[in-house]
Formats: sequence, structure tokens, C-alpha cells
Amino acid sequence: MDLKPIKTEKDYQQALKEIETLFEVETNTLEGEKLDILTTLVEAYEKQHYPIDNPTPIEAILYFLESRNQGFSIFINGLKNRGVSDAIINEVLNDLTVT
Repeated sequence: MDLKPIKTEKDYQQALKEIETLFEVETNTLEGEKLDILTTLVEAYEKQHYPIDNPTPIEAILYFLESRNQGFSIFINGLKNRGVSDAIINEVLNDLTVT
């Protein structure tokens, strides 16, 4: 097993290619262990060089609705069913239309 830290973009791309070749290997084998190590190294490199910020609450709501092919009306009805006031619902709607 020839593994090394990922320090450059070239190292990163090579690791991704290697992961692709190992993607279907059995766990608890040398190849499976290599896959585990490579994915850990790639995750660490990506966390440092390609960080992903957490979504805002509005972005999270929009993603949730879009991923389930649901419109705002279902979301708004759910808020109303839980006793959320019209003032708060209007504020949410304003935030959703601004983004």
C-alpha cells in the first residue's frame, strides 16, 4: 500500500482517481483499507481547501422543499397547523422571496 499525504491539487486528483478504481472493493481487505485511508485523506484535503459553509435557515428550507418537490403552500400550511402566527409566516415569506 503506497499512501502519502495529499499536499497539492495534483495529489488530490490522483487520490480521486485511485478511489474511483477502488470503489467496489470488499471491506476488510487490503484494498478496502486503502480505500478507507484515501477517502479520509481526501476528506481532510477538501475540508481545508474546499470548505462548504452551512446553509442559512432559509437556504435549508428551500432545499428541503425543492428536494421533495413541495411548494411554499405545503410549508406555510404546516406552519399554520403548528400555531405559528401570521406575522411570523409573513416574515418567513419575505425572507424566502428576498433570496
